[in-house]
Amino acid sequence: MAETVAQSLSEELFEYLQHERYVTVGSIDYETKAPVLSAISWVVALDNHTIRIALDSRSRILTNVSQDPKVVLNLIGCGSTYAINGIAKIIADKMEGVPLKLGMLEVKIESVRDIMFYGSRISVEPQYEKTYDQNAAAKLDQQVMTALRTLAIT
Repeated sequence: MAETVAQSLSEELFEYLQHERYVTVGSIDYETKAPVLSAISWVVALDNHTIRIALDSRSRILTNVSQDPKVVLNLIGCGSTYAINGIAKIIADKMEGVPLKLGMLEVKIESVRDIMFYGSRISVEPQYEKTYDQNAAAKLDQQVMTALRTLAIT
C-alpha cells in the first residue's frame, strides 16, 4: 500500500482511540538527542486533531517533550499501522481524580500516515493483559480515561 497522509484522524481511528490501546510513543531523548520509544496504553482521542496521553510523572517522555515537543505515536489497528506525528504539550504534572501521580500530554496532530508495507494488512491487533489485581486495574483505567477526557485547559 502506498503511504497515505492526512492532517487528522479518520473517523475510524478516532473511534478506535476512544478506548485503552497499545500504542508506542517516540520522542527525542533530552540527553542523547537520539530517538526513543515507549509503550503506553492510556491514550484517548479528544477530537480528530487532538490526542491525550497519561504517563507516570517520572516518565522520561515528559522530560523529553519539555525539551523537544515533537513526538510520533505508532498505532497498530484498524487493519494497518499508523504513524501519527504531532506536537506534544504537558498539560498536567498531576492528574486530578487519579490515585497515582500521573502526568498528561496533549498532542496536536500534524500528520497521520498509513505506514503498512505494500500488499499486507494487520489481521490480529496487539493485545496485552494487566498482570496485577484485575478489579484494581479496571478501576484505575476508568479513573485515568475519565480524567483524560474531562480535564479542561485553563
